[in-house]
Amino acid sequence: MMSKYKAKHIIIFELILLLILSSALIKQGLDQEAAMYASMYDGEKKFIKWVSFDVSHKALDRAYRYDVETIEGEVHLNWIELLAYLGARYGGDFSKYKEKHMTDIAKKLLSGESIDDLTKDMKYYNYYYEAYSAVLGGMVGKYQIEVKDESAPGGKRWEEKYGLKAFLPIAKYYPYSHFDDFGVSRSYGFRRKHLGHDMMGQVGTPIIAVESGYVEALGWNQYGGWRIGIRSFDKKRYYYYAHLRKNFPFNKSLKEGSVVLAGDVIGYLGRTGYSSKENANNIRTPHLHFGMQLIFDESQKESVNEIWIDCYDLILFLYNNRSETVKDPETKEYHRVYNMIDPVADDYINHQIYDYDDEYIDIHIYE
Repeated sequence: MMSKYKAKHIIIFELILLLILSSALIKQGLDQEAAMYASMYDGEKKFIKWVSFDVSHKALDRAYRYDVETIEGEVHLNWIELLAYLGARYGGDFSKYKEKHMTDIAKKLLSGESIDDLTKDMKYYNYYYEAYSAVLGGMVGKYQIEVKDESAPGGKRWEEKYGLKAFLPIAKYYPYSHFDDFGVSRSYGFRRKHLGHDMMGQVGTPIIAVESGYVEALGWNQYGGWRIGIRSFDKKRYYYYAHLRKNFPFNKSLKEGSVVLAGDVIGYLGRTGYSSKENANNIRTPHLHFGMQLIFDESQKESVNEIWIDCYDLILFLYNNRSETVKDPETKEYHRVYNMIDPVADDYINHQIYDYDDEYIDIHIYE
């Protein structure tokens, strides 16, 4: 029979081994975590080179409502700060999201605690704040928009607002279907992942500018067919609208450099693409391919280092704001019913009128 003395030492020895093993596993986990986050930044220029946007539409909606509800209060809750806090807490995995977590951080901020104090021990909060700001930075703010008012001249009046000034890319009252198809395989041309979000609908459905910006690309691409690329004014986001309608893909007033406002009709849903021959209908199911590329450094644009994000939950969130359109019987063009004034667009236009040598530059404004 084993003596009590010997058994005691065996237990102590096993506990020491367990402690050593646990320490090694913890260190390995920390090393892996550090390596993972180190891979998110370019080592030389220190810009973000990888983002996985996994924020659920429920979290987006709750953070947004906190932001709007507190705009006139003593403490204004910034929706991106709330989401970045939870992103740092979850390691970016919003499958862990519970509304209570959002409520708890909101209560602390409203009671007087600062976001700096609450995140001082969160090593990666700044990363999530920068990443989420790149995705969401142009979507909420002050703007003016026409609203229905039968007592006003023309049945509309202008109203100043603070809130969501980004729109769903499909016009109001037009049906569509979609599912989370980001990352699925594509084989035309070469094997690759699907880096956008497909929204199936009827040919000719008006396509809407999600955010105000300027047209950076317009024309044919053998993969996307007729497509439009719109860059946000802060240059962080590149919106890609592809597979537009044959023969009549774009609003005819658009050209590269045109300034568009969120909610403007920019083109029409179709099924062009998958051909080096221009104007070919080679897509079986009519749909809009909508994509968002994040750009933290110009070297990431049109390179192997492009950052495209999953827009599924973002689309679910943007359903809250759809642009109503009307057809001009003479031109066959569709236009928005309620016009908008976006201060960010005005600032961009005012700064672009003259270059650094005070030489006049012509800026085409889409109307």
